[in-house]
This record gives sequence, structure tokens and C-alpha cells, in this order.
Amino acid sequence: MKKKELEILLQKVPLPKKPIPTLEQYMTPATIAADIIFTAHQFGDIQDKKIVDLGCGTGIFSVGAAIAGAKKIFGIDVDENVIQIAREYAEENNLEIEFRVKNVKDVETKCDTVFMNPPFGAQKSNQKADRKFIEKGFEISHVIYSLHLTKTIPFLEKMIFSLGGTITYKKKYVFPIRWMFEFHEKQIAYYDVTMLRIETKI
Repeated sequence: MKKKELEILLQKVPLPKKPIPTLEQYMTPATIAADIIFTAHQFGDIQDKKIVDLGCGTGIFSVGAAIAGAKKIFGIDVDENVIQIAREYAEENNLEIEFRVKNVKDVETKCDTVFMNPPFGAQKSNQKADRKFIEKGFEISHVIYSLHLTKTIPFLEKMIFSLGGTITYKKKYVFPIRWMFEFHEKQIAYYDVTMLRIETKI
């Protein structure tokens, strides 16, 4: 499948209906998600692999992994509303994905590859959330694909190195966040983000 075809399919994944501000449920744009899935497929990290989508939201990475030939996929999110949307979409489109309502810290499912777009930490309750996601990725997976604010990458590189991991690939994107909540000041704001491919030691 071509990347553009994947992007078109991922554009159909529904948005959260009742986003929770403290969870920073900003869905990864289909253009970015498709590029990351395509990259992971080229690295051999999806085909016939077991995948965990941490903080999956309505499941854009899970859906992408299913389309790209993953053997088994688990989508994990603490919000039961987005999990219900993800389940319904997967069932309607005959995608074999298992979605679970669970806090990231409680995930124990081992896998080959983790995908995640953790909270950027704009809300006080989410400060250091990206670190918790990465730590969990190291516990359960061989390879991690993760999106972060570019300005935080130097710190995260030190953390990843201290955990015994290796960053094998980086790619920068511009991540648009559209107006969703009353405290948003702009109709759309753009953030510089970087995707990391991390190899762990498990």
C-alpha cells in the first residue's frame, strides 16, 4: 500500500466526541500517523508483529498497524469513551484490534512494537507524562515509536540513554492542534514535534 492511500484511510478514523482537557486528547493528524506507520513498516516493525498502541485515543495508530499487516494489536487508553468509539470503528471496518480501558502504568502486555503520542505536558496534571509513557514502553516492548515536542528531545535523549535504549531514527513534523476547549486562544496552533524510533534492551 502507498503512503497516500494509508493517509486517506486514516483520515476516516473518528475524533473523540467528548475530549477531556486534562488528557490532552489531540488526535495525531492522518498525514503524520500514516508517515510513522509507513516508516515503521519499512523498518520491519509492523508486518506479523504484536503491537501496543499506548494512549490510543480513537485508535489511529492501531488502525494503521492493522492495515499494514500487524499480527496482533492492542489499543490502550484510560478514557472509556474513546475506547468505545475505537471499538465501534474497528468492528464496522472488520479490523481485528483489541481495545482496552486501562491506565498506561497498569499495562503489562509484552509486544514487539509500541506506538504512542503521549501528552505534551501542556496541562499541569500531565507534566512528565511523556516520561511515564516511555518508561512503560521500555518495560513491554523491543521498539518504540513516540512523538514529542521538539524542545523536549535533548532531555528525553538523556533519559532514553539512561534506560539503556538507543535512538535509531528521528523525524520532525509540524503538529496542528485545532481549537477544542474554551482556554484555547487560537483556532489552530502549530507545534514542532519530533518522532523517535527507540530500540530497548528487552
